[in-house]
Amino acid sequence: MSTSHGPTSPRSWLLPNRPDEPARITDPGKRRAIVVELIIVFAITLGMAGLQSLLSLLDALLRPESLDQQAVAINASQARLGLLDLLEQLLGVLRLFSWAALGVYLLWQGGIALRNVGFDNSRPGRDLAGGAGLAALIGIPGLGLYLVAHSLGLNLAVQPTTLDEAWWRAPVLVLSALGNAAAEEVLVVCYLLTRLRQLGATENRALWISAVLRGSYHLYQGFGGFVGNVVMGLVYGRVWQRTNRIHALIIGHALIDVVAFVGYALLRDQVGWLP
Repeated sequence: MSTSHGPTSPRSWLLPNRPDEPARITDPGKRRAIVVELIIVFAITLGMAGLQSLLSLLDALLRPESLDQQAVAINASQARLGLLDLLEQLLGVLRLFSWAALGVYLLWQGGIALRNVGFDNSRPGRDLAGGAGLAALIGIPGLGLYLVAHSLGLNLAVQPTTLDEAWWRAPVLVLSALGNAAAEEVLVVCYLLTRLRQLGATENRALWISAVLRGSYHLYQGFGGFVGNVVMGLVYGRVWQRTNRIHALIIGHALIDVVAFVGYALLRDQVGWLP
């Protein structure tokens, strides 16, 4: 595992500072149990989403239209009746928060102090500022990458929402953004990287596993969506490895999605530069 080079090293930002990290597990039985746990968790959550996303991309590539001539919606209507659609959307949000809760529970059940893996409410102002900074760092270049990838025919036209206008659309989109942020950052960063630390994976190897997993379940958007989310995963994962704090990551991710979901709903008929 990586070791510190001291506070003055120019490479220090690349290396973790983890005074309270969970101990590495050496018992073969416990190691097998963690591996099985990882397989089960991601087989029913974001790992399965990654496989489905890969199939979706393959289907898009096999169509006669190029990728840039196809569209995919993130938040789409699930029922014809408005009330039923609202309930379907809320169930989707509940599923996302349940995934996040599963990751938190398994870490806690495994004897890990949640405070030591990021669940620390002692610095809300700093977390909010850090989240806003991460949102700007990832969101603005990410939009540019998406537009370039789409113009090159490497990405589908991503529609953050196709929900019809209704009184509940904006609140549901905000809740969806929060659910996405909680599920992804808790499972793919906090939970996965903690378990990989316990298994003795190097920080860099664990970081790449996490980042590629994040990119995999965005493959349905195209190659630009994959690359952009791998980059996001590398940045967010390294921030967590350096700080062992998760709230700024959730805030940053939620801000990106709120702007994308609600902003698209408001602007999609007002501007011509959105695909």
